Formats: sequence, C-alpha cells, structure tokens
Amino acid sequence: METLTAIFGSEVKIKVLRLFLFNEQVAYFLPEISEHTKCNKALVRRELNIMTDVGLLKKKSISKEISVTKGRKTFLKKIKGYGYILNEKFSYKDPLKNLLTIASIQADESLARRFSSTGRIKLVIAAGVFIQNWDSRVDLLIVGEELNMGKIESIISVIESEIGKEISYSAFETQDFEYRLGIHDRLVRDIIDYPHVTLLDRLGIEM
Repeated sequence: METLTAIFGSEVKIKVLRLFLFNEQVAYFLPEISEHTKCNKALVRRELNIMTDVGLLKKKSISKEISVTKGRKTFLKKIKGYGYILNEKFSYKDPLKNLLTIASIQADESLARRFSSTGRIKLVIAAGVFIQNWDSRVDLLIVGEELNMGKIESIISVIESEIGKEISYSAFETQDFEYRLGIHDRLVRDIIDYPHVTLLDRLGIEM
C-alpha cells in the first residue's frame, strides 16, 4: 500500500475509497466506516468531508441495523440518520476503482505468511478479489492442521479493512480437505477448477 499512500497522501483515504468503490450500492454510517477500515473516527470523518465536497460521496438519510460492540458483547442496533454512499455519477469513479483494484493486495507469498501463526499451514490458494476475478465463489482457501479459527478470522478482518471488501474464505483441517477433494466436493472443485493462484502447497496437490 506504500505506493498508493505516497500518491493519495493517507492510508485512511485509501481504505475509505476502497470501501465505497468496492461496495457501490451500500450506504454506511460513520461508526461502520471506522469499524470496517479500522481507522480513527476523526480521521475518517475528515476524509468523508473531503470526498463529499468533491462529489465522490453523497450524504443520504438511511435506517439500518449495525453491529455494535461493547466490552466483549456484540449486538445489533437499529440506527436512523445520515450516512454516506458512493456517487455513481462521479466522473472519475471507474478510473479510481480500476487503479485501486490493480493495486489491491497481491496474491503472493506474503499473503500466505500472514496465516503462519494460525496452525500448521499446508495449503493456501488465492482467487476472487486477489486476482480480480469477481465471479469466484471463494477468495481464499486455507488448509492446515490444528487451525486456530479465531486467529484466521482476525487476520481476515484486517485484510478486509485494507482492501475495503468482505472476503469469502474457507478453512479446512487437512484430513477434511483431502476427503472433500476425494469425493469431488462442489465447494473445493469450484476453487481449484477455476482461476486461482497457489501461494503455498505442502500437500503436493496437482492443480
């Protein structure tokens, strides 16, 4: 993200841009944007004001349920008020989206290494958003032994905040994955039979 930060001047700006450009039809309240991007509300508000002033975003009266966390408890709360949504008529919407798509997290070994602390990782496959294939059923496949699903979910959450889009992923214990592969499980085949990049393979899977 360093190159984009140098160009746009703020990592917060990049995260907010990605959130709206990759979720064009979704309106967000400020707390949601801060949660999705994992950025300070004050910094997010400043970027929202700038983007609204130039016409990239527009304010909209909305009512929706959002996830609220207090302490260790998370619950849904219905909120009404003004939120923000992408202005689809903004002149530079598509060029911005193309640039941020190309510069999304790349499917390389560094992506696989993020999960090294989540168990004995045997296989990592990237597809979907990581290779700009928007029709893919799954963006990331992780296979290993003694997987810590809590850690995996936490890492996925961080990646989502960086690219501004929810990631569809599947994580399997090695034995479960090999069984599914052997019976030609539809989910597994939908990943390995379509465009993807193998980032790590300690199982010797021929794909």
